[in-house]
Amino acid sequence: MPHITSLCVYCGSANGNDPAYLALARDFGTELARRGVALVYGGGKVGLMGTVADAVLTAGGKVVGVIPRQLVEKEVAHTGLTELVVVETMHQRKTRMYELSDAFVALPGGFGTMDEMFEMLTWAQLGLHRYPCAFLDVRGYYAGLKTLMSHMVDEGFVQPGQRDSVWFGSSMPELFDWMIDYDGGQAARVIGPASIRA
Repeated sequence: MPHITSLCVYCGSANGNDPAYLALARDFGTELARRGVALVYGGGKVGLMGTVADAVLTAGGKVVGVIPRQLVEKEVAHTGLTELVVVETMHQRKTRMYELSDAFVALPGGFGTMDEMFEMLTWAQLGLHRYPCAFLDVRGYYAGLKTLMSHMVDEGFVQPGQRDSVWFGSSMPELFDWMIDYDGGQAARVIGPASIRA
């Protein structure tokens, strides 16, 4: 596994109903900066997205946001980032975030977080990348999803190795140790990189 220099975080544009979600986002952003790992994220200033970005910046780290022009025009873009990349479509946003990142971590979030993370899991399954994908949990937020993935294996829709290549947990030190040791998974290249061009 190459050294991780840029990590993509997917998370909610809302704060959630428990202060633990905001605390996790702050702590994770601070830890990224402490480790010298740049944050790549969706470019928003609201919710957990804005919190994790602000934490990285406050701790002296680098933050690259990628946001569609329509959301900039709705005044939700974070204007204090190291770099703000403005794209035209949501598909371009996901592709550019992928291109800028060495690893992918989901904090608590909703449909958008699931959409983005599962696209990365699918691309890994197809052999388009060999980067680590992880769900950083708090208050058991992702416990049901972990159970669902095991059910997918039991029912024959996901291979055990594909499920086992995804990390779930609540410990940041354990997460970073796992990413450092990650071997890239087992998937062979099924389709070519041209398939993901926006």
